[in-house]
This record gives sequence, structure tokens and C-alpha cells, in this order.
Amino acid sequence: MDAPKRLAKETVREYAYRALKHNIVTLALEPGSMLSENKIAAELGISRTPVREALIELAKMQLVEVFPQKGSRIAKVNYALVEEARFMRLVMEKAIAEMMCDVATEEQLRGLDELLRLQEFYLERSSPLKLLELDNEFHRRMFEICRMNQIHYLMSGIMTHFDRVRSLSLQVIKEIKIVGDHRAILSAIRAKDKAAAARSVTEHLSRYRIDEDLIRAKYPQYFE
Repeated sequence: MDAPKRLAKETVREYAYRALKHNIVTLALEPGSMLSENKIAAELGISRTPVREALIELAKMQLVEVFPQKGSRIAKVNYALVEEARFMRLVMEKAIAEMMCDVATEEQLRGLDELLRLQEFYLERSSPLKLLELDNEFHRRMFEICRMNQIHYLMSGIMTHFDRVRSLSLQVIKEIKIVGDHRAILSAIRAKDKAAAARSVTEHLSRYRIDEDLIRAKYPQYFE
């Protein structure tokens, strides 16, 4: 289990929640695996109480299953929840891409260009977890440019279901198209072509369906 650095002004409970969510997305905590509150607390250098509270919150999001008197385990991937998350993200991000055609400045777009060059760097070096992090950063900045930060934050819970599949996809699929998809989105926004921007977002967020059979074949134990 990875123990990320605690952020400034972050409460112990917030840290426990963020650390557990990070490990669920990256699959360091594998779907279906049992959890030990004592072990997690020791690895994070905190007490059991914030760990237990974080697990309760994650259970509400259906990412963790809590069994009274028995313990907790990481929920297996539920494709119904993955599709629900993708639906929300698709509706919101198509609107965000179209909005960016009206509000994004050239300076902001150049910042996204720089981010894509960094994505290419990690793509060439086969760093899937870093690539996933930069993928999320690209989409977060889209919301930021449109001043929709709170909506992005509210989406982050259910997006974890989608992110787990994306993490698996980056480890299984040989021809990764994330950077190319992002370039298509950015090109359409720069051209102020709202229809093309929406199409590019739709294609980008639909790739997991193409990858599903390969992912299930390699990791059948991860799915309900």
C-alpha cells in the first residue's frame, strides 16, 4: 500500500480517506481483498479511528464493503457503477468542452499543451500510474478554466469507479490513446468547434467499453 504525503492543513481523517481512495484507484488495494485497520493505520502512521471513519465513507460510495464483527474488504468492480460514472462524466465534460470554446484563453490552452507534452513523456516511458494522474489533471483543468471546480469535486466520488477501470486499461492495453484523444479535444476547442469537441470527449470516455473484454480476461477475479 502506498502512503502519500499528508497535505498541509489536511485533517487525519481527510488524509486517511485520500490515501485509501488513491490506493483503490491504483489497485494497490486489489478488488476483493480484505483490509486490516491496524495494518493500514500503521502504514499511514495514524490511529485506527480515522481509518475506520474513512472506510465508512468509502462504503457509502460502494468502494468498500463493511462486515460487522468481521472486517472490511475492497469492493469488486461493478460495471453498472462504472457506466453510471461514465454517464455523469460524459454529460458534464461535453458541456465543459463546449464552454471552453467560448471562454478558454490562448494562455490557458498553452498550459494544456505543456501538460500533453508531459503526458507524452510518461507514455514513452511506460508509466501508467503517472499517466493516469496526468489524465485526471487534464480534465480537472478543463473544469477549472470554466470555473466549475465545485462540480468537479462533487463528481470525484463516483468517478473512482470509472478510474479503477481506466487504471486497469492502462496496464492491459498496448496501444494507449489517451494523449491522442486529449490532443483532439484541445484542437477542437482551439478551433472553437463545439460539435467536434463534444465528439472527441465522447470518443475518449467510451474507450473503456472497447477494452472491457481484454481487462476481464486478464483480471476476472476483480469483477462482480
